[in-house]
Amino acid sequence: MRTFRRALLCGGLSLGLASHAGAQTAPLLGFTPQGSAAERALEAKFDSSLSADAIRARLQQMAAEPNQVGSPHDKANAEFELAQFKAWGWDAHIEVFSVLYPTPKAESLELLGDQPYKAQLTEPPVAGDATSARTDGALPAYVAYGGDGDVTAPLVYVNYGMPDDYKALARMGVDVRGKIVIVRYGAGWRGLKPKLAQEHGAVGCIIYSDPADDGYGPGDAYPKGAWRNENGIQRGSVMDMPVRAGDPLTPDVGATANAPRIPIADANTILKIPTLPISYGQAQHFLAALGGPVAPKGWRGALPLTYHVGPAAQVHLVVQSDWSQKPLYDVIAVLKGSERPDEWVVRGNHRDGWVYGAEDPLSGQSALMEEAKSLGAMAKAGWRPRRTIVYASWDGEEPGLLGSTEWAEAHAAELQAKAIVYINSDGNGRGFLGTEASYSLRALLDQAAGDVKDPETGVSVRQRALANLAVKGAEPGATEDDKKRGKAAASGVLPIGDLGSGSDYSPFVQHLGLASINLGFGGEGSSAGVYHSAYDTFEHYDRFGDPGFHYGVALAQTSGRLVLRTANAEIAPLRFTNLADTVGDQVEELKKLTRTMRERTEAIDKLLDQRAYSLAADPLLSSAPPEREAAVPEIDFKALEDAVTRLKASAKAYDEAAASAGALKPERRNQVNALLQGAEQSLTDTRGLPGRPWYRHLIYAPGLLTGYGSKTLPGVREALESRRWPEAGEFVGRTAAVLQAVSDRLDKATALLKG
Repeated sequence: MRTFRRALLCGGLSLGLASHAGAQTAPLLGFTPQGSAAERALEAKFDSSLSADAIRARLQQMAAEPNQVGSPHDKANAEFELAQFKAWGWDAHIEVFSVLYPTPKAESLELLGDQPYKAQLTEPPVAGDATSARTDGALPAYVAYGGDGDVTAPLVYVNYGMPDDYKALARMGVDVRGKIVIVRYGAGWRGLKPKLAQEHGAVGCIIYSDPADDGYGPGDAYPKGAWRNENGIQRGSVMDMPVRAGDPLTPDVGATANAPRIPIADANTILKIPTLPISYGQAQHFLAALGGPVAPKGWRGALPLTYHVGPAAQVHLVVQSDWSQKPLYDVIAVLKGSERPDEWVVRGNHRDGWVYGAEDPLSGQSALMEEAKSLGAMAKAGWRPRRTIVYASWDGEEPGLLGSTEWAEAHAAELQAKAIVYINSDGNGRGFLGTEASYSLRALLDQAAGDVKDPETGVSVRQRALANLAVKGAEPGATEDDKKRGKAAASGVLPIGDLGSGSDYSPFVQHLGLASINLGFGGEGSSAGVYHSAYDTFEHYDRFGDPGFHYGVALAQTSGRLVLRTANAEIAPLRFTNLADTVGDQVEELKKLTRTMRERTEAIDKLLDQRAYSLAADPLLSSAPPEREAAVPEIDFKALEDAVTRLKASAKAYDEAAASAGALKPERRNQVNALLQGAEQSLTDTRGLPGRPWYRHLIYAPGLLTGYGSKTLPGVREALESRRWPEAGEFVGRTAAVLQAVSDRLDKATALLKG
């Protein structure tokens, strides 16, 4: 669903270019120097079994037919993987869940009036791409969990369909109530587009991919090049996942056959208005029919027409779905730990696609299987991990993180008691390593990335990623974020992004509070142009995604090291100075945000008092001033500041004690590990976030108005941004409390390490 070609190195923290001389001999986290040497020897053995050819052949087989939830090929892939895991020596089984998954029964989109036009909602095969012709059972243009409807109404163009776009439209005097809106992909998550349209009174929503964003604007269209052609359609889910992930009818419990279910009408993650995605070749006919004001400059894409906002002639939109339950097939494989079987390392990647799913997700899934093959070979030769390793092939990620969420909810108590870390990947491609992770795992990621060789340059994947950041920050036209990351490229430490949503780590970290990692390569391979379309095929990926499949091997090497080092470390490889420093920076950001909001509010009030907007407006165009907003009060951040001060001291003391700790007696070692295993859970609050209690993490969560993108310190930040001042004060206290709880754990662990 969300891959690093679309989110590469977002939200990075401390960056650097230093080569970390001596990293190959420095002790690994949680190991003595002798243990580090043994672990690196084990990793060399692990690497020796990895094969790019095997990854390629597996991907070609698994992407050969339509692979969405409920399809015959999706089940066949699950059975194939189960047989592979068992042949490799894993204790494997399939867990079946029954979920509400709507599929289209009838759909159409027509422009009425003097120049009628009916949209084509399927994609024709592409010459030279044999897979694209195997269309039996493939989904047409479709988004899951939109509403059913048969509506006829005028059409209005709303740019990307984000909140500021509706504000701009209102100032132009255009109202979407009772209208069908057409919006383009980009600037925010897909599901927010029909949700915001619905909230503004629209009766239907059309989403298209503008060629400026992922078509002939950035490069040649497929099959000449990698980018979206005029027929490519981006499918997807519009489930309201910022409220809750998983099966809409079984909140907080696994969707087993006999699980209690709420009525569909009560499901708060299903939207009400009909929504369809279309290609830009189809969208051109509808946009050309728009009248009304010319769209603002930033709203204009690359189609050969003048973009207007509308309204236009009447549009007839029909969506009717089959709202039945469909089976999910999660493949779960276990290598039981030899010393600490009740401590788990969980590794997952999803298997289902929207059509064939070669890049998203099977490029990552095939690499995961290669890891499992190598680990299994070592186990057959007599090796066993100290901790239990669990590998998972998730079904139903694309509609709404269904397979991972239902499994996590079904096994919640056991996971919270046993899981040390969850390691996730999704699609993968050629280029630079990108990571998003719990802040306590940055050091583990940095060490692992420093020990994996980039297949194109021969330096470490860490060093290459940092070089990329430095160059981007120095280029003309670099964004402020790029400049910040480039300037910080002196520490030599791999950046990590903030965990938002859009892939299977979400239920583990944000609902259960388990330390998590999301990783993948991207930035050079070109798969964005076929994202969620019928052209995300083996042929496309083989040419443009990762030719030679060398980065599939690099992904297996990187995630394999994370698995092995966590599974075998005496003390769980978590470090907390980065958590304390990062949260401290975020508190300062919130204070700055409050000051900036206050200054902007006062400046706009002054302009309104002076009638400046009215005087500056073109009298021949419809234009209204912005609405006046309430004054920004003083917010007391002292509780958060005090909690950060204590956490910095506690984290520093623990990290120093862990770095110098010698061998521990088993009882004391187990006590330390128990404290560390629950550390991330200490950052959660069972009451959850406002209006969405499923999300319990108070340090990072997907934003209500960003979807995939993360909001840090979300309880406080979103309250400030929405001007809910009492709520902001409440979450200052609640967030401070979870930081104090982590400090309590670290102080106890430090005392145990020091004896």
